[in-house]
Order: sequence, then structure tokens, then C-alpha cells
Amino acid sequence: MRKLILALGGTAALAAPVAHADVIGLGANVSYWDSDLSGDVRNGGDAVDVDNDLDLSSDSNANLSAYIEHPVPLLPNVRLNYTKIEQDGRGEVSLAGFDGVQGEVDSSLELTQLDLTLYYEVLDNWVNLDLGITARDLDGELTVQEVLGTAVSRTEVDAVIPMGYLAARFDLPFTGVSVGGEANVISFDGDSVYDYNAYGQFEVALLQLRAGYRQIAIDYEDGDDELDIDLGGPFVSAGLRF
Repeated sequence: MRKLILALGGTAALAAPVAHADVIGLGANVSYWDSDLSGDVRNGGDAVDVDNDLDLSSDSNANLSAYIEHPVPLLPNVRLNYTKIEQDGRGEVSLAGFDGVQGEVDSSLELTQLDLTLYYEVLDNWVNLDLGITARDLDGELTVQEVLGTAVSRTEVDAVIPMGYLAARFDLPFTGVSVGGEANVISFDGDSVYDYNAYGQFEVALLQLRAGYRQIAIDYEDGDDELDIDLGGPFVSAGLRF
């Protein structure tokens, strides 16, 4: 499948005055995300509803992230984030069919996202604000197979997508408690990807614990294949900060 680089505006925000870490900082976390899936997938003009027709449900959604911050002026901080989503289900496709498949079907959706984010700390006190850009390697495949037949349909999207990045956090003094949110967004020429979360955090010593809500909306066309899906639900995470 082709790789598509989408144009991204608004990078002038990176020219804003920035704050710098006093020392090198490192952090990493792992999270579990319990997401519900809705929307449509299209292949060669045929469409199928991933919830009502395929009855896809969450199998496992894992998320790993790590970052490094430093005191070097003008050099951006770096964050890596990996998300893997797996959804499986047994449903039924109407007699009109979907890409040659009809009747009772087994389906699976695999979606992976690998993000490289370059960002600056604009504010770094009890109000924390980061601005940057993200390059997201998006790879998704929906497989639909007849239970009583041999027909199989595969719908794939494969793209590297630049996105705007924003993160904000508000610390409650002397408590270790904070609230915040993060967002990666892009909308261009009919395609769009929105990925955002809001959370509450408790930090003690090196340990960070978070709980919140994450939403991803993908409307992306790759040739004759198109994903128009939404995933949303609560998450919990644990991480270490040095």
C-alpha cells in the first residue's frame, strides 16, 4: 500500500518562547485502554459497519510511551508512543455482500500506531504546556472471512501522517495530584485523524499513576480502502519518571 504524507500547517507555534528542563529527564509508562469501536470500513465501494455487522469487540489494547527532556536550547524534546489495537468478532454480512463476502463471518481488526513526537516546553511550573509535531506511522488491516465459505476480504491502510501535538497539565500544589490532557490532530483534503485523552494523575516519588479517557477518530482513505472509525473508552497507566 502507498505511503501518504499529509501537509501540516501551524508549525509556527514552535517558534514561541520555550522553557527548558534544568537537567536531563527520562520517563516511561505502560497503559491499558478499554475501548469501544464504531464506524464503517470501505473496500472497492462496498461498506460494512464494524459494530452492527461485524460485532467487533476489544481483545487487547496496549500502549507504551517514553520520553526524554533536556536543557539544550532550541533542540526539541523527544517522545515515542506505541499503540496496538486488536478487535475480533463474529457477525453477519447482508446478501449485498462486502468485497465478495456475505453471510456469517469471522472478523479481526489490527491497528498499530507508532509516534515520534518532537516538542518544546512552553510553560514549566504548576501549569505545564508542550507544543510540537508528531510523525505517526499508521498501519491497519481488517480481515473478514466467511464461516461456511472460503471467501476472504482484506482492507488495509498504511500511512505516515504528520500531526500537531499539544499537551497540558495543571498541578495541585503540595498534593502530587494533577489533571491534564494530550492531543494529536490533523485534517487535510478529506482525511483526518484525532487522538486525544484527558486524565487525572497521582505522583509519589518516581511513580506516576494515571486514569482517564482516550478517544481516537480515524477517517482515512488509501486507494480503494477507507477506515472511518472511532475508538473510545477509559484507560489506566503506570509509569516511572527520573
